[in-house]
Amino acid sequence: MTGKRAFITGITGQDGYYLTRLLLEQGYDVHGLVRRTSSMPRRRIDQLREEMPDYAERITLYYGDVTDASGVIRIVMEQEPDEVYNLAAQSHVRVSFDNPAYTQAVNADGCLHLLEAVRLLNQRKPVKFYQASTSEMYGGIPGTAPQSETTPFHPRSPYASAKVAAFHHTVNYREAYGIFACNGILFNHESPLRGENFVTRKITLAAARIRAGLQSQLALGNLDVMRDWGYAGDYVEAMWLMMQQDESDDFVIASGETHSIRELLDLAFGAVNLDWQDYVVIDKRYLRPTEVEFLRGDASKARRVLGWQPKTSFEELVQMMVDSDCQLAADERRRECS
Repeated sequence: MTGKRAFITGITGQDGYYLTRLLLEQGYDVHGLVRRTSSMPRRRIDQLREEMPDYAERITLYYGDVTDASGVIRIVMEQEPDEVYNLAAQSHVRVSFDNPAYTQAVNADGCLHLLEAVRLLNQRKPVKFYQASTSEMYGGIPGTAPQSETTPFHPRSPYASAKVAAFHHTVNYREAYGIFACNGILFNHESPLRGENFVTRKITLAAARIRAGLQSQLALGNLDVMRDWGYAGDYVEAMWLMMQQDESDDFVIASGETHSIRELLDLAFGAVNLDWQDYVVIDKRYLRPTEVEFLRGDASKARRVLGWQPKTSFEELVQMMVDSDCQLAADERRRECS
């Protein structure tokens, strides 16, 4: 039992679920921030409480929003966490083009509000801060792969631009105030809990639903995009390891392998014995105004300093997601037939 207290924003998201689970297993009390307007305010946390009943009393939720500076500072100062993990974000790249100001308010200003809360609390007791950064900050400029901690940023979306601002806010607070503040530059990481509006989950769920006779086709955008995909359950372990170091620093977290949307389609539809080319149609609505074509991360620093490396292969990840979505599709089919 560590006796530590963690405060997590974005606790109801994919990473929030896996990080909460890990921290509970490590003996933490976990406090989380939940928006009243969240589409999934408690379902995943309730699921976690059911899966881990012995830990249920060690999860505490607060309603709030990272865009509310005074509210965030009040909660952090009252709860006095040992570690603060900022996972809250408007995390959909395509949506950021439609809502750039909101994306900036959540992804950049929200980080700044939390850093200010950490700075104030740090005058009273030691506290560590983790900022969820993203590979989208690199922009996939030709000749820059694999991207490392020293690769220049070239954001190509309002989402990425806001994340670059948050990255630099974190570095600035570390250097100006001497607080423990680190950036985890995570490349794409997925799981069965990934939101259904993200392409990986959209594909695995469609494969399962088409196989079950619940869907007839799948509309996608650019099939030639190349990404470095990993398993979210592995990547949250890297977040935690960063926070256990004596000195704060920034780390790329990635698999070091790149795969295309077409490869993902091959694996997902192949897992249910279907040919994706019979069902996939291209829809221009899903094309981004500017696209990041190729990303591959260099996580050698994380391996060397943190002792971290991914445990789950791309093939295992896709199979895991398809299996989960096949169960969801089977449940949906039974409800329709009842």
